This record gives sequence, C-alpha cells and structure tokens, in this order.
Amino acid sequence: MIPFNQPYMTGKEMLYIAEANFNHMLAGDGQFTKRCHDWLETNSTSKKALLTHSCTAALEMAAILADIQQGDEVIMPSYTFVSTANAFVLRGGVPVYVDIRTDTLNIDESLIEAAITPRTKAIVPVHYAGVGCEMDTIMEIAQRHGLLVIEDAAQGVMAKYKGRSLGAIGHMGAYSFHETKNVISGEGGALLVNDDRFTDRAEIIREKGTNRSQFFRGQVDKYTWQDVGSSFLPGELIAAFLYAQLEEADAITQRRLNAWRVYHDLLEPLENAGLIRRPIIPAECEQNAHMYYVLLSDGAQRDHVLKYLRSANVNAVFHYVPLHSSPAGMKFGRVNGDMKNTDYLSEHLIRLPLWVGITEAQQKMVAETLRAALQ
Repeated sequence: MIPFNQPYMTGKEMLYIAEANFNHMLAGDGQFTKRCHDWLETNSTSKKALLTHSCTAALEMAAILADIQQGDEVIMPSYTFVSTANAFVLRGGVPVYVDIRTDTLNIDESLIEAAITPRTKAIVPVHYAGVGCEMDTIMEIAQRHGLLVIEDAAQGVMAKYKGRSLGAIGHMGAYSFHETKNVISGEGGALLVNDDRFTDRAEIIREKGTNRSQFFRGQVDKYTWQDVGSSFLPGELIAAFLYAQLEEADAITQRRLNAWRVYHDLLEPLENAGLIRRPIIPAECEQNAHMYYVLLSDGAQRDHVLKYLRSANVNAVFHYVPLHSSPAGMKFGRVNGDMKNTDYLSEHLIRLPLWVGITEAQQKMVAETLRAALQ
C-alpha cells in the first residue's frame, strides 16, 4: 500500500523530548516553547507567535480577540475544514460563505465586498494547499470597511504571498502542526498576532484569562484572573518535538517541493489529454507543496477512480465536503451568492499521496494507476 500520508521525523525529536524531561519541564511555556516562538516570529516576521494545542485553538483565540458577539458575521469560503467556521460559531458568530476561485480554490476576493453587511466583523481567507489568497485585495477591502482579517493558514507554514509569509499578513493568522501537515508535532498549532492591539490580550486569553506570562517575566508581583480565556497552550513535550521539525523546515519544504514537481511532470500528459487539471500556482505565490491534487474532467466518476486506486494499493482521498452543504453549516451560517465553483470543484478533486520520503518509483506507480483508472 502506498499510504496517503506518512509522518516524517528529523531524528532529533526524541532527543529534545528527553532534554525537556531531564530539565523537569513538562508543562507549557518552557524553553522549547520559547525557541518555537522565536523561530516563528523570526521566520514569519509576525509581531507575536504563541503556540497552541491545535490550529482550532488558535482560531478560537482569534475569535475571542476579534470580540465576536452574537450575530456578528464572518466572511469565509465554504471549501474549508470545519474549524474555520466553528471557532466563530462558538462565540455566536455567523459564517457567511462566498464562492472560490477556479484556479487556486481560494476564496474569490472579487465576491467579498458584496457579502459585507453592517454585521460583518471579519474576513477569514483560507490558504488552500499552501497557496496564498489574493491578500493585497483582501486587506484593502478590510481597511476600507473597518474589518479584521484572520488568516486560516493551517496549510501555509513556509509558504508566501509576494514575499510575505502566509499567516503574517492579516491582523492574525493560525498555523497547524497536525501530523498531516508539512511541519508537525502530532497535534499542535500557533496563533500569529500581527497587530499590536492584540498582543497583550492574546497572552492572557491563552493562559486561562490570567496575566501569568507577565508574572513569570517579572512584570507583575502576582498573577490573577484578568479576562476570559482557556488553556490553549500545548505541553512542553509537544514543543520539543515541534522545535526539531522547525529546525529542518527549509529542508522539509524543499523535499516536498521536489516530490510535487515529480507529480507535476508525470501528470502533464493526462492534462494534455483532457483527463485532469493539475494545480495552478499564481506567479505571486510561493507554495510549500502541502498537497498535490488533481481535478477530474466532467466525464470521470470520482468514486470509481478512488475505488480503482485503492484496489491497486494507492491510498488517494477526496477532500472537504463544503460547509454550506453540511447540516451544521446550513444551521449556523448562510450563503452569499451562488456556490457553483465550490460545488463543482469539490466533487472533482482527488488528493494524491505525498510525504517526505515518497520515492519517484512510488509516484510513477500512482500516476500510472491514475491513468489506468481514467482510461
């Protein structure tokens, strides 16, 4: 079986975990957490990075910082993971879904302004497959209407838009380090705070609503309950594992990009034959090879193709069921405009196996099996 994903380890993870254990640092915000924060701030140029126990937690923190209240609207794509919407629904917010672009499968920036109402509080672009949304336009719209921009950059670590790191362009951004991502810690995430208005409060919300971080820096003589919050930080063992990955993030990204290019070359004949469409990467985007997907032609039956691939020991998968067509998505959110691109593209997409260490021979087998399934 060629698995869909295979978590990659650099070789230093267990050493750093042992070091954290030896130093009796198991709870959060130890030395490895600080190293991760420093790395993220340096490499993304974010004003403040805070590790969380998941990207979901980072988005929930962002919703609190955005002061989402009952009935406040948040504009986002429907073609995304449930956490993008759930984080705001938990605060009483209403997801407003707009359609996606046909090239990148990112939110269609030209449809955002028509979805703005007096209740709109934020725009949440999702950088699908580690390819940046049209952030200049989105930021300009947000500025004119006094809105916040919260980037769901779960898939965007090490990816850039016009030279700027995804997650560090909007007012806030969220990363994921889930084992299916490029840089991993099993579970885990980070909130990037790029607006000085939110940096101090973000620390308090993350630490159960207390000013504990200020206490440990010697800024206050005791810490107390200051605000709403929860326990959003990960344990130190997670941070130790993650730091080993961050140290090798450049090499990991390069190896994934190499594998991505192998697929892109192997599948060119199928695209030329009109059987598939390969991913499109705009010139202004520096992707991170988070995934390689193909879009099947109108005549292809995706379920048949997936079944054929699995019968040949190739574990390919489809991706999201659009939120606007899910029970909770219809209950808690609403659609603005039609969703023809979202509906069509989501039904024709297949994700191919991709991980650090996949061999060219395995990729050739995947490509040949896909060709056989389609023909």
